[in-house]
Amino acid sequence: MDILHAIRSYAEQPLTHQLLVSILKEYKRPNDKINSLVEEGILMPVKKGLYVTGNALGIRKKPEPFLLANHLLGPSYVSTDSALSYYELIPERVYEITSVTLKTSREFLTLIGRFSYAHLPFPYYSFGIRQVEVSTNQRVLMACPEKALFDKIVTTKKLQIRSKRDAMHYLFDDLRMNEYGLKEMNLTMMDEWIKDSPKEESLAHVIKTIHNL
Repeated sequence: MDILHAIRSYAEQPLTHQLLVSILKEYKRPNDKINSLVEEGILMPVKKGLYVTGNALGIRKKPEPFLLANHLLGPSYVSTDSALSYYELIPERVYEITSVTLKTSREFLTLIGRFSYAHLPFPYYSFGIRQVEVSTNQRVLMACPEKALFDKIVTTKKLQIRSKRDAMHYLFDDLRMNEYGLKEMNLTMMDEWIKDSPKEESLAHVIKTIHNL
């Protein structure tokens, strides 16, 4: 298969070093060829060992930023502001892709954009993760709306919610959340997570506040 044709066929997914080596298996020094493809603008590096198709190929289709976020650092899933914005629970458009990981918190500033990862522990980490189809043929790991809200509260430094008044202020003044979206949340599921969650008291006040909307 022609190399450029092969790379084009993977335009909608991140190109790992392993995948590129398999495409370039006929080359004795595939790493040199990868560097050459980067210099020619056929490949664009995202981080070491991870690429997307470059502008020289003239392809509009690219991996969605959320899909790149899943691949930049794993295990991880898209959450907090990025997920809340995706579900239209907050009005702001988010420019930094925010995720949660079992690994150490990290940030990546790439040619594609900025990606940040907040560490959260197991078993809390495992709650409320779903596969979401963000575009045709592209499915990403993302927090459900309930978990995205939990994660936002848990990862916001110095945030402590000690009353219904605090919860109302945070949800509607700070986050400017969609009230209808809050009313649609599965409170039973959120209650089940509480015992294994950081900031248990804050989350309990938020659940109770949503229940009374």
